Amino acid sequence: MTMEVNSEHQEQLKKMALVGYILYALSLIIPFASIAAVILAYLKRSEARGTWVESHFNWLIKTFWVGVIGTIIGIILLFVVIGYLVLLAVTIWVIYRVIR
Repeated sequence: MTMEVNSEHQEQLKKMALVGYILYALSLIIPFASIAAVILAYLKRSEARGTWVESHFNWLIKTFWVGVIGTIIGIILLFVVIGYLVLLAVTIWVIYRVIR
């Protein structure tokens, strides 16, 4: 009986991770959707501790913070034109992370 409940709980966590990925995909159109995704990841990560789903929540959190730092650097570098390339690279990297 415990295995079924545990399995059901993991299935719910898996769905929440999928919601996080969908929010990240939407963040390419609606920028603040990524904030909802990282909040979800932080809230559910402790529930997922010790399961394979935990790595997905960690992945979402890392994607958010690296994306934020890359975006800030890109915006600062816009003054020397290379910022456009940095922002493009960050966008491609986030798309890669969401698809992978």
